[in-house]
Amino acid sequence: MAAWTWRFEKGDGTEVQPAVQPEEFTTQGDAESWLGENWKDLLAGGADQVRLFEDRTEIYGPMSLHADQS
Repeated sequence: MAAWTWRFEKGDGTEVQPAVQPEEFTTQGDAESWLGENWKDLLAGGADQVRLFEDRTEIYGPMSLHADQS
């Protein structure tokens, strides 16, 4: 079974420890729902962006946690 995990980064791509510790998710939807519920706390804790992985394969990212300023 695939494990879906997030990588938390500063704006320059440096990995940081998340302010909210995630679990390993069994579906992409569960991982994305968790991020939707916790992104503000992650941002406040020092993460600027995230990447989603299925096992060791990057699915997408980096995705900014900052609200669109436009």
